Amino acid sequence: MSTVDAPPSTLRPAPAALLDLGLDVAREAGTLLVTGRAGTVAAEATKSSPTDVVTALDRASEALVARRLREARPDDGLLGEEGSDTAGTSGVRWIVDPLDGTVNFLYRLPNWAVSIAAELDGEIVAGVVHAPAMGVTYTAVRGGGAFRWETPVGTDRGGGLGAGASPGPTAGEPTKLTGSAVTELGGALVATGFGYTERRRTTQAAVLTRVVPRVRDIRRMGAASLDLCAAAAGIVDAYYERGLHPWDHAAGALIAAEAGLRVGGLDGREAGEDLVIAAPPSLFADLTALLAEHPRADTD
Repeated sequence: MSTVDAPPSTLRPAPAALLDLGLDVAREAGTLLVTGRAGTVAAEATKSSPTDVVTALDRASEALVARRLREARPDDGLLGEEGSDTAGTSGVRWIVDPLDGTVNFLYRLPNWAVSIAAELDGEIVAGVVHAPAMGVTYTAVRGGGAFRWETPVGTDRGGGLGAGASPGPTAGEPTKLTGSAVTELGGALVATGFGYTERRRTTQAAVLTRVVPRVRDIRRMGAASLDLCAAAAGIVDAYYERGLHPWDHAAGALIAAEAGLRVGGLDGREAGEDLVIAAPPSLFADLTALLAEHPRADTD
């Protein structure tokens, strides 16, 4: 049977098409969240600790994303922060954080985003991090570079950003991301984040006291996907954090890598829950060496 005659579920989708779908869905979820945030929002429950909160809008956003992706591609898998976990049969799995930066969202701080990544046969091939309260959207396709699109704050439009597509007449041209040009760790602005348990935070504070004197400064902005995108854009020079789940870093790590950053863990390991580090090649070795000192940044 030829490729033309193959059933849709057996066709290998183009990463750009997956990005277009992910972007459309992220924008719709962003509109839901912007609209919902205009009212009263409160923490509805906690997860790993009393400081790890979830709102009704986290769940509503994930339900919308799951429904829209299922309508468009019913055979795909889905892994979401708020409990979605289906295997699928197409070779595509969507990895979704429906509201990254929930505490920022609760406090009306703008650093929150919808993060959607498409994984094809076990490899992340497309990612979008959409931050409507900041007026920015970050996108990447594996092998196609990473981009930052600026949009009016709090707005969302349809239209994909894949091959031959346009974000719309008011979005302007995207900025291709190339990371930071800083080459010395002492001159680097480094972003990080903290876990939710007392034990983890205690160790992270000890690591931080070692890092701070040896870099330009530290920033803690509260949304891992946006931290990775900030590193990709050169807004910060590097980023590290322990305890991230796949939905926290899948899209952002692809965007960082496509911007030319090295993304990994300590001792040559891949980025994962133990530790995610993203830095330009000129900073990566020195930063990983610093984070490997005692107490190591990948332990509690």
